[in-house]
Amino acid sequence: MQTKLNCTVSTALNQKVAFVPGEEEYASRVLDHAISAELCEEIRRVTPAAFGVTANFRKVIDDFKVPAGETPAGYRVEYSLDGDNVLRADLHRDISYEKNEKKRPTRILFSADSANPYEVEHVKDMISNLTCNPAIIYNLFLNNPKANVGGRFKDRDEVMRAIGDILGPGCDISVELNDPFGASESELLEEAARFKEILGEHRVIIKVPHTGAVNAENVKELLTGDKKFRRRYNEGTVKDYFRGHNLALFMHEHGYRTNFTLMYEPYQTQIALQARPTFINSFVMFRQDQSTQMASYIRAYEATGDGLYLRQLRSYMVENDYLSALEADCDLFFAYDRARATLKYRGYDKPDADGLDGIRHNLRALRNANLPDTRLIICNFQSEWCYPAVDRMLMEPEFADMVGRVVVTAPPALLGEYTTNAIVTQFHRRFMNAANGAK
Repeated sequence: MQTKLNCTVSTALNQKVAFVPGEEEYASRVLDHAISAELCEEIRRVTPAAFGVTANFRKVIDDFKVPAGETPAGYRVEYSLDGDNVLRADLHRDISYEKNEKKRPTRILFSADSANPYEVEHVKDMISNLTCNPAIIYNLFLNNPKANVGGRFKDRDEVMRAIGDILGPGCDISVELNDPFGASESELLEEAARFKEILGEHRVIIKVPHTGAVNAENVKELLTGDKKFRRRYNEGTVKDYFRGHNLALFMHEHGYRTNFTLMYEPYQTQIALQARPTFINSFVMFRQDQSTQMASYIRAYEATGDGLYLRQLRSYMVENDYLSALEADCDLFFAYDRARATLKYRGYDKPDADGLDGIRHNLRALRNANLPDTRLIICNFQSEWCYPAVDRMLMEPEFADMVGRVVVTAPPALLGEYTTNAIVTQFHRRFMNAANGAK
């Protein structure tokens, strides 16, 4: 019969707690926190001269105005012995935890893609991250009269402040830079500092997009005329390709945690991790839908030999930037070969292809990386059955050790759809009729 040992900091110190003078109110917050038997034994072995906290611990408590006797959500406690033989508690940012170092109900975490405070209010206790970009802030909320009721919110800062107040300390908030192409380093730091001022340094995440072949000069092609890009996605310069990586690393080196985004293909991930992001992303539906469409043109051509389908394939690839605007009249078989190579890499030629190969690859990449705090955000759900497929995949035995590093994100309305099914309605019909005396 196994006996479960309940160890706390207090028991490790044998109830004889000599606090560092002036730190009693802080250090007493963790005395009853559970610790491992190994840590308990180690503390007893070294017999600390006193017990206190780090400067970071005090700052977190003070910044969030945490009630007496508590530690805030979004943190786990770590312990170290300083040079004066003082055992010190520190707070390490970890959104897997609720207040008082209690773990969230599941290892898989959830996030909302929203800048709508009215929506966020209803999901605040279910999520550990919120992510937004300029389109979410401006198109979906600020400039949308149906969402921004009565035009109450006037600008981005006002929206972010409201969301921060709703979410509290346990939720990270990813906010994307407005202009990753033209802004100077000083302007980007100024923008990031504004986010930090509004949301607080502890939970702000600077979202940085991969830039690809787009730069400050040619980005205007995406904004004017036919909005077609005059070069293919892989016809950029070295400087252009790595601008997003260097921006993410630049933010990291200036003390910001980052969400490095727009990794659509698995092969992008290992180089993206060199920028030391807090979050990387696996997009699902854009990639899968476009694979499905290209495959349909290819199958139709191969079944009929009709060149119409190759012309449709070429047009589709130009429309979706697999080919550049200057390749709109390229050889049909050049487009055909490029599409087939893309689908082969994505495993779309296999009978059991489910479009989740990118997620599997990224989880394996994270497992092998030297970045234990980096998490994978799985995003871009646009189908009733997309998240259910991901949920089932995450239960595969291979990923049992990695699900704790996954954040699933979707707009609140879509998250809501994933909470329910048709049988819920059936049972409410039955129960409510019974409750009202009907059969």
